[in-house]
Amino acid sequence: MPTPPMPTYTAAQVHEAEAPFLARGVPLMHRAAAALARESEALLGGRTGGVAGVRILVLAGAGNNGADALYAADLLAEQGAALCILPTSTRVHREALEAVLARGADLRPVGEPADVVAALARSADLILDGILGTGTSDSPALRGPAHDTVAAILPVLDPGHPPLVVAVDLPSGIGVDDGSVPDATVLRADLTVTFGGCKAGLLKHPAAAYAGRVVVADIGIADELERIRRRDLG
Repeated sequence: MPTPPMPTYTAAQVHEAEAPFLARGVPLMHRAAAALARESEALLGGRTGGVAGVRILVLAGAGNNGADALYAADLLAEQGAALCILPTSTRVHREALEAVLARGADLRPVGEPADVVAALARSADLILDGILGTGTSDSPALRGPAHDTVAAILPVLDPGHPPLVVAVDLPSGIGVDDGSVPDATVLRADLTVTFGGCKAGLLKHPAAAYAGRVVVADIGIADELERIRRRDLG
């Protein structure tokens, strides 16, 4: 019997579903980070046998995805991972950044030269792509330091023994609803850990080719999200 298609949701539906939980102080970000850390650990286990001693490069943007990546990295550092934080914006979630710095993370400046970025990626076992998320309102194409950072990393992902790439909620640079990829400067993920429900763009082409294996992490909003989806179907 064929497997029924995975239900998908728009960014607006996800934000609406999250709102009442956030208003009540439910720690959705920490739930997302815990799931991201758990899935990253499982992925690493297949290559390195564990987390202790692995090198993780965190691409942290200004929004919640950057914070999710940082908090997940903090959990992985607790298990012995070494962290390098490469911000793509001068605004990064302060509490999450403080948490990883307390673990001894190596914080790099925004706008590192391309050769430095490539070297950091080449030495990493895992890259967490937390640059952009569902909050992107206009074209999802990367710009500025984010674009330059990913452009410097892409040649490192050639076949051989490249770092694993985990996308935080969705690969940065794809259209969350329509699956568009207006600029091919996007990291192809081995794994996308998406939170609450599958974002529609992850299963549409051309974006689906960048998402790798998609895992939906339960953060406690699934029932509300499905209610909204059914309402919108009329």
